[in-house]
Amino acid sequence: MQELIVAVMNRFGYMGICFLITVENLFPPIPSEIILPFGGFMTTYTNMTVWGVIFFSTIGSTVGALLLYRLGRLFTPQKLERLLDTKLCRTLGFKKGDVRKTVIWFEEKGKKAVLYGRCVPIIRSLVSVPAGMAGMELWTFLVYTVVGSTVWNFLLVSLGAALGASWGVVQEWLSAYSQVTKALLWGGAAAGIFFLIKKRRTAA
Repeated sequence: MQELIVAVMNRFGYMGICFLITVENLFPPIPSEIILPFGGFMTTYTNMTVWGVIFFSTIGSTVGALLLYRLGRLFTPQKLERLLDTKLCRTLGFKKGDVRKTVIWFEEKGKKAVLYGRCVPIIRSLVSVPAGMAGMELWTFLVYTVVGSTVWNFLLVSLGAALGASWGVVQEWLSAYSQVTKALLWGGAAAGIFFLIKKRRTAA
């Protein structure tokens, strides 16, 4: 996968980055942890610039987020879980349980979950779906998406540019970050379910 990503970026430059980031938002197996740091590294040996990479990657992030937002307008959480539980979606790297975790995150954080979520692994792609389900205003969604995506892209692209040929270290750092995030999400999901059950029992 990494070799293919690098080949696309080397051949198509900014357009390759924009395309890959769009696809990355839709298909988790294509990680921004490779695309963005390598994009930063490319600025050290091509005529590409850090801000150019950030700009085109943010366009890709926004396009991908909009597609998922529209998906959220069409699906309920239950329907989406059934869709992600199909063989094709499981092969593409989707997990049914990620929907529940993302919905709980969105309900806890409100609209700003879109802003914060763009900098959180797992959440950063799927957070657009509950935003669509909740009928979040499109312009508010776009503003939060662009701002959050720009922060995430700036961080990873800048690290890649600073580390140069050692850009792959960023992926190792983010792998540890992802593991911590997963643990926190599972804990948050469990707590959310516990308090929901407790609330219903109290009401009964």
